[in-house]
Amino acid sequence: MGRKKLEIKRIENKSSRQVTFSKRRNGLIEKARQLSVLCDASVALLVVSASGKLYSFSSGDNLVKILDRYGKQHADDLEALDLQSEALNYGSHHELLQLVESKLVKSNVNNVSVDALVQLEEHLETALSVTRAKKTELMLKLVENLKEKEKLLKEENQVLASQMEKNHVVGAEAEMEMSPAGQISDNFPVTLPLLN
Repeated sequence: MGRKKLEIKRIENKSSRQVTFSKRRNGLIEKARQLSVLCDASVALLVVSASGKLYSFSSGDNLVKILDRYGKQHADDLEALDLQSEALNYGSHHELLQLVESKLVKSNVNNVSVDALVQLEEHLETALSVTRAKKTELMLKLVENLKEKEKLLKEENQVLASQMEKNHVVGAEAEMEMSPAGQISDNFPVTLPLLN
């Protein structure tokens, strides 16, 4: 007899929830250990309970080393996310340009402090970085779309080529079968005398 399928939702009974957490946490750690051993992979696992207690597992490598390696590999992604969140704080690019213009109006240039200019420069650099990241994202999506179109066109081209080849073969067979009288089916002409 099989197990009853468990509906995945929050367990209301506190003691049942704690028992389930403990069993599943141990099962998850065991699966992580097996993955590490079987596939010679570096595995890091962090689990935080509802009470805030931290449980961790790491394979052969030190947990800190694995997390550092992850941080280095994904630093660009994290930086892009930081830039996007900063850009949201600054408002639209149009508002940022208006701010720059208001700070640098000729009559006001002499009153602007170095700190204000440095802050303004940081705002502009952030806006530029976000714009470049968005442009890169759009270009990558465009490239993916073009690759997909290329794939579809190649498939369509193959279908059309096979249809043309099939039509050519059928046409050649029909031509051989329907050769006019006086010709051999191999298309060698035979001369017949003309009657007047």
